[in-house]
Amino acid sequence: MVMLALRFDLRNPAFAGTSTAERLGAALDMARWADEHGGVSVGISEHHCSDDGYLPSPLTFAAAVAACTSNVRIGIGALITPLYDPIRLAEDLSVLDALSEGRLDVILGAGYVAEEFESFGVPLSERGARLTETVEALRRAWTGEPFEFHGRRVRVTPTPHRPGGPPLVLGGSTDAAARRAARIGDGFAPVSPASWSAYRAECLALGKPDPGEALVPDVVVTTFLAEDPDEAWPRLLPFFLHETNAYGRWLADAGMEGPYRVSTADEVRTDGRYRIVPPDDYAAELRAMGERAFAFFHPMVGGTPPAMAWECLRLYEERVLPQLAVA
Repeated sequence: MVMLALRFDLRNPAFAGTSTAERLGAALDMARWADEHGGVSVGISEHHCSDDGYLPSPLTFAAAVAACTSNVRIGIGALITPLYDPIRLAEDLSVLDALSEGRLDVILGAGYVAEEFESFGVPLSERGARLTETVEALRRAWTGEPFEFHGRRVRVTPTPHRPGGPPLVLGGSTDAAARRAARIGDGFAPVSPASWSAYRAECLALGKPDPGEALVPDVVVTTFLAEDPDEAWPRLLPFFLHETNAYGRWLADAGMEGPYRVSTADEVRTDGRYRIVPPDDYAAELRAMGERAFAFFHPMVGGTPPAMAWECLRLYEERVLPQLAVA
């Protein structure tokens, strides 16, 4: 059986012509759909102050996904950890883990967009220290026992559904982030494979198990299904372009490299990071993967309207899945 994953960041640029309520409702419907069609995970991202309404409240949305699904894991990646009060975050994640009956996965990130930190009154220079403090606080909080935090006695109840709480995987894109993840995290989810060697080396230096080779792709590829890709490209190109340029500007402003970059329409059409595939071709790709078949969709990528996103998902349901069942 092929594994299916969906991702949502809920960008909603004005040119999409979609209300926030409509987009949120559609995303929940798509999460239910994934839950019924072999879905293994629904991923949720976080950013703030974005002109296109990028989801700023991943915990709230994750709770809604948990309430309307039964099977899919719910991944938040990455939670911009320095912007949260550690104790309140411990409480919210504990309740969310219980609500989902242990289906919650969390990637804790240090963040990189300066405007977000300015908006929350958090110095960008403190992000590493705040992330480390939060990891330590979450672990202590989830024991259910009282402990001292900033000179005061605190206690977090209820404890998470899973004893000890969700694993604390750290994100990042630098060697410093990689080494931090090795020291204090339960895993590392890098933006690109470039920093994996630093993570692996630090794990080995600390006497931890060898995490092996990086499984992170060099390039993030967004796949969309359409009966006629040539017809679909003009409709979808504005949304692909919006996503890569929005991320690209954030990364460039932060002096970082990542899986997205500012691009022209021609580059987006030809460089392979976005592709539109006929359903029969996609079914053949998945069959070739064998037992490791994995289908991943970002159905409302770049603010793609819900009706267009459903075109992709229905083709997967009606044209791709039947071929895999026969195989």
